[in-house]
Amino acid sequence: MMTPQKKSYTQRKPRKSSSGGFSRAHAQKRTHHPMQGRPSSYETQQPAKVHPEGLLRVIALGGLGEVGRNMTLLEYKDQIIIVDVGFRMPEENMPGIDYIIPNVDYLKNRKQNIVGVLMTHGHYDHIGAIPYLVERLGYPTFYGAALTKAIVMKRQDDFRHLKKLDFEEVKNGDVITLGNFAVEFFSVNHNIPDDLGLRIKTPIGTVICTSDFKIDKTPIIDKPADLEKFKRFGDEGVLLLLGDSTGAEEEGHSISESSIHTSLDEIFEKSKGKVVTATFGSLINRVQQIIQISEKHGRKVALEGYSMRTNAEIAQKLGYLKVEKGTIIQAKEIGNYPDEKITVITTGAQGEENAGLMRIANREHRFVQLNPGDTVIFSSSVIPGNERTVQALKDTIFRQGADVFHYRMMDIHAGGHGQRDDLRMMLTLLRPKFLMPVHGQYSMLVMHGRLGEEMGIPKKNTIIADNGYVVNVTKETIALSKEQVPANLVMVDGLGIGDVGEVVLRDRQALAEDGIFVIIAIVDGQTGKVRGSPDIISRGFIYLRESKDMLFQTRQLTKKVIEDATQNMHPVNWTWVKDNVRDRLGKYLFQKTERRPMVLPVIIEV
Repeated sequence: MMTPQKKSYTQRKPRKSSSGGFSRAHAQKRTHHPMQGRPSSYETQQPAKVHPEGLLRVIALGGLGEVGRNMTLLEYKDQIIIVDVGFRMPEENMPGIDYIIPNVDYLKNRKQNIVGVLMTHGHYDHIGAIPYLVERLGYPTFYGAALTKAIVMKRQDDFRHLKKLDFEEVKNGDVITLGNFAVEFFSVNHNIPDDLGLRIKTPIGTVICTSDFKIDKTPIIDKPADLEKFKRFGDEGVLLLLGDSTGAEEEGHSISESSIHTSLDEIFEKSKGKVVTATFGSLINRVQQIIQISEKHGRKVALEGYSMRTNAEIAQKLGYLKVEKGTIIQAKEIGNYPDEKITVITTGAQGEENAGLMRIANREHRFVQLNPGDTVIFSSSVIPGNERTVQALKDTIFRQGADVFHYRMMDIHAGGHGQRDDLRMMLTLLRPKFLMPVHGQYSMLVMHGRLGEEMGIPKKNTIIADNGYVVNVTKETIALSKEQVPANLVMVDGLGIGDVGEVVLRDRQALAEDGIFVIIAIVDGQTGKVRGSPDIISRGFIYLRESKDMLFQTRQLTKKVIEDATQNMHPVNWTWVKDNVRDRLGKYLFQKTERRPMVLPVIIEV
């Protein structure tokens, strides 16, 4: 059994070595929305305590019941390691919100217990929350591969008020000791290079974190997954598997990245004009393929979109992106070449408003214009909820005479997550005693759990958990604790972190749906009478010029409510009067319109 080291690891360099019906968290009848019913702070909890010997606590602060916001804690006695610190994008009913990040209130009194933060790969759903949370985490030491480190450190340049991160670079096969934990990093295939799974040896057994992965026998940049290593891990014993579940509802194997090469090459072969390819800025493997095919067909390549250019530059410096001299040109140079000699790789495949493809389609781009005969390739799947936006974007492109290709027409996109056959293979090789599905919507977690049962893992050995639930693991058991920690959504809006809560969000939703109705009344402080006619301001509710009768009745109702309230009230409680006006006007406006605008009465006493 490993014993705690007295010296904090954060002061040391990594020590490297060449070796190396489910139990359900919702059984407590959780019916609340993820944003409701959870404490917003952990102030009421007792100070950090040392947990008993032989108990490993696993706590997901994000990534369960959602895609993104991945952050998981492993806690043994008084020591904690963190796996990933990611964000996710806001939902359509969250106006004005930039990102959603994990709630780390549980770590408020435990910063000194964090012995390391392990970063699996460079996608923002795994690294994106670092700038917003690193201060609250006490600036711990981060560990990750070269590309992951480069992307994280480059992004920190946008947050110059923060201290420099302590980030140790690791690679496949490295083993480091972090207090009670010995961590071995191993390569897995995804759609970004340098994706590392984690083999974490604890005093009670080995935990495997797969990271986002798929089994790819013919990857573009990486080497194929080392299945013999996975089998060795299984032979040596795996107590708990924290397995990627994003593809758990899809049968078969994930498409290999190299399998889409033929389809892309066919499109380039037939194209008589520019080829504009839209994909995610982080899909370095896809960018590499498009560059190689462009070079084969004698095309110059322009990269558009900040994240696309930044990630490509980083990957090229690290040697992950191979580009012939003279292939990459600036967008302003496009006019120097005929259309059939140009490829544009851009962001915006999801129809993002300010991304490169949207600006090109709307003819707002300074240097790239679509012409009849050009080809636009959507080399990514559509994120649920973006279907209408993407369809409108495709229609705009078609109207300009360009051809459009997308993943439903032919194999021009390969997902980065293992489907059911990939998950079966991982379960067969690792043979874990306990299974905890992670990274996915709740249905994905359940389907991964059922797959585990199919592969011989007893139901009682599988935990389907929600964010914030504490999972207790011993050598013989896995179970849910009665304890929960805060895991509600923390929203980032501009420079504000967590200052937009449910009330503000609900107000924004009301404004977006029904608008705002402001009525301003000047009241004589001596008599309580309303002077003149109240002024009305309406935004997003009704068009004032076409609603004169209703506005007249609204003014009369406002005068009556105020004057009735002030006649027998000495002194006047103006807060109560405004609330009364708001309620009465709200009911009246709903009766007339069946809409509920935000009513703001303004009473000025003179």
